[in-house]
Amino acid sequence: MRVLIAPDKFAGTLTAVQAAEAIATGWRRQAPDDELDLAPMADGGPGFVDVLHAALGGSLDAVTVRGPHGTPVPAVVLRVGETAYVESAQAAGLHLVSGSPETASSFGVGELVSAAVDGGAHTVVVGLGGSGTTDGGAGLLAALGATSDGVLDGGAAGLASVTSVDLAAARSRLSGVDLVAASDVDNPLTGLFGAAKTFGPQKGLAEDRIAEVDGWLESFATATDRRTSLEKGAGAAGGIGYALLVLGAAREPGIGLVTDAVSLAERARAADLVVTGEGAFDFSSRAGKVPYGVAGVASEALRPCIALAGQVLVGSREMRALGIESAYSLVELVGEERALGAPGDALADLAQRVARTWSR
Repeated sequence: MRVLIAPDKFAGTLTAVQAAEAIATGWRRQAPDDELDLAPMADGGPGFVDVLHAALGGSLDAVTVRGPHGTPVPAVVLRVGETAYVESAQAAGLHLVSGSPETASSFGVGELVSAAVDGGAHTVVVGLGGSGTTDGGAGLLAALGATSDGVLDGGAAGLASVTSVDLAAARSRLSGVDLVAASDVDNPLTGLFGAAKTFGPQKGLAEDRIAEVDGWLESFATATDRRTSLEKGAGAAGGIGYALLVLGAAREPGIGLVTDAVSLAERARAADLVVTGEGAFDFSSRAGKVPYGVAGVASEALRPCIALAGQVLVGSREMRALGIESAYSLVELVGEERALGAPGDALADLAQRVARTWSR
């Protein structure tokens, strides 16, 4: 039997590569004769550059950029021909936030884009997702030369004083460069489904501060480009998607970009079963996340798709709406303590058990 293993990262515990290897280890214990094809995936968030490097080759250039609170952090630019790939989470990821989420800035993401341009890239693809910022991408714009009557690089809180923004220098900096925003979400910048309301709590924004932060983002949008703030993907990565869009970026779902890069459709057609996974499998997985994207590819190839996850938070009806035949929970099998303490071993054990049902 041929099995395509295409998981996302298990956030906070396993990278996509480690997750794929753990699933393969457990599967082989139960079905050593099965042919396994490992295709680690990403949706634009953490792991985006690593997955593309493994699939496309190219060179990795090490750079140092400003973290969310000003501390220098290491990052890389992946260069493949005249295209450069960068990952916003490396410069502004949630794991880098060490102070108030209201002052976390995306400035370092702009520095990453700048480094890519300085290296001669004609196309710069920015993976969005996993950010700890909610500054509307103002920091990114500042790093590329945008100016304002207020503070662009002070996080969301800095936007309180912004009434006008001049993007001329930033747009000039990117003259002749095609920008691509690889977005894992469809949310607009502001409002009920905006960056602050939808993703603020997971970044540490207190519930009673969300309306204030959303108001700052509204003011910032009014000072730059209100219409663009309503577009799909503007709320990605705390609004970094918005900043890229106002600079003329094309938006492309991150999962689609990675799917093409790893030739997932072709590999799914050669498989009998497709296995995907992520840390928490819930209905938000429909918003451009890896399991939904992989399941779509499997469906087009007329192959069944199953999911292994840290937690499964949807019922069978919702699961099938996402294109998944069955989903299996790590926490239910081994308990939360072991799932977090020894995630690789635990995932291998889950894969072994699942293979008893699905391998011929």
